[in-house]
Amino acid sequence: MTSTHAFWLAGRQVTGEDTFDVTSPWDGRLVGKVSVPNDAQVEEAVAAAYAVRDEFAGTPAHVRAAALDHVSKRLAERTEEIAQLISAENGKPIKWARGEVGRAVSVFRFAAEEARRFNGGEAQRLDTDAGGQGRLALTRRFPKGVVLGIAPFNFPLNLCAHKVAPAIAAGAPIILKPAPATPLSGLILGELLAETDLPAGSWSILPVPNDKMPALVQDERLPVISFTGSEKVGYAIMDSVPRKHCTLELGGNGAAVVLGDYASDADLDWAATRIATFSNYQGGQSCISVQRVIADASVYDRLLPRIVAAVEAQVTGDPSDDKTDVGPLVSEDAAKRVESWVKEAVEAGATLLTGGDRDGASYAPTVLADVPAGTTLACEEVFGPVLTVQKVDGEAEAFAAVNDSKYGLQAGVFTHDVQVAFRAHRALEVGGVVIGDVPSYRADQMPYGGAKQSGVGREGVRFAMEDYTYERVLVLTGLAL
Repeated sequence: MTSTHAFWLAGRQVTGEDTFDVTSPWDGRLVGKVSVPNDAQVEEAVAAAYAVRDEFAGTPAHVRAAALDHVSKRLAERTEEIAQLISAENGKPIKWARGEVGRAVSVFRFAAEEARRFNGGEAQRLDTDAGGQGRLALTRRFPKGVVLGIAPFNFPLNLCAHKVAPAIAAGAPIILKPAPATPLSGLILGELLAETDLPAGSWSILPVPNDKMPALVQDERLPVISFTGSEKVGYAIMDSVPRKHCTLELGGNGAAVVLGDYASDADLDWAATRIATFSNYQGGQSCISVQRVIADASVYDRLLPRIVAAVEAQVTGDPSDDKTDVGPLVSEDAAKRVESWVKEAVEAGATLLTGGDRDGASYAPTVLADVPAGTTLACEEVFGPVLTVQKVDGEAEAFAAVNDSKYGLQAGVFTHDVQVAFRAHRALEVGGVVIGDVPSYRADQMPYGGAKQSGVGREGVRFAMEDYTYERVLVLTGLAL
């Protein structure tokens, strides 16, 4: 794992003059060296993608579908190898890394299926008015152009897949920038794509340093930007290119609501287990991890000790161990930031119920109650294994508490009442509402994205394809309809 990794320029492996090190956040060991593209190589990749855009848009659906099917199958064949790589560069526990590979397998399979059925066309009679007599409109979707995909560190394979697979399925060339902390998983996709018959230039994977990104973002040959990452960076990108199409999947402050009808011992055990697991999975480094629990007063006193016990049962340690539930954060700086936010909340009056300890890049699974409004932990996305619990009186107060956030990605509501489920769907200002479970559930084929400061646009293969394309109408005249 310590060799120098080339990058992928217009479908072929290339190296540059410089390299950077990828190290394990768990023990600091060198995982690999990555070659960095120089300015001329980046320009070559952009020029190649721009030049091939019309050819790629016209590629037969079966060619694109076959390539996507191939990547899906090869990911499945190499699951253990790739999971070990994800765990090494990201610090993700191996069991979660295997799950991530499985999700990427599905993403490419879904994309192959969508490539075969996307853009079937819709015929619309226009003779509903006299002026349209004998006319028929046929609507199809065409790529907007080359996609610039910018992926984050927390799901270094699957969130690269969510950029690459829909672009290929839609016939849009893509330039992918993996996260600097975790580029190796994205580069693996290049190995698999290179085994296909996709046109040269239709894809590149460039581990470009962050300080080189503004020029790529501004490049007029890249009219579509798909970014997953922080709110600050995402909106800075959008503000800098107001005439481009930007899909932004940004932060969250995921809330799990436990209502009064979810009151049996079995109900509360299930809720506590799910909350504990999904406030800490991926080290809490998921935009839809559970950060806030909002519990009805009628169940609060029975639920809280269950949550604390379930959190304390999370196994922490070496991410390569199959038994580990919670590994390190992506860096020691990330863990120090989480530590400072918890300290601020406690000094402001929050009650620390468990956790609160840091060891290098690792931060212990933590639960707090009575976190004062206005503290950083109450307002921002912690992106760490930290959970806050608050008591409310009734459904209306619970839903108001969910909405009392600048973020609106997903929310979970533990209830058995289908009427409450529909009221939650209407009332909660989020991109997705999950009933009977935590907000952390995501199926890779469903529309995924947020409201408010959690971003714009939707991922999920078909929905990303719609973002990457636009409708073009063909009007036929003189027909006997």
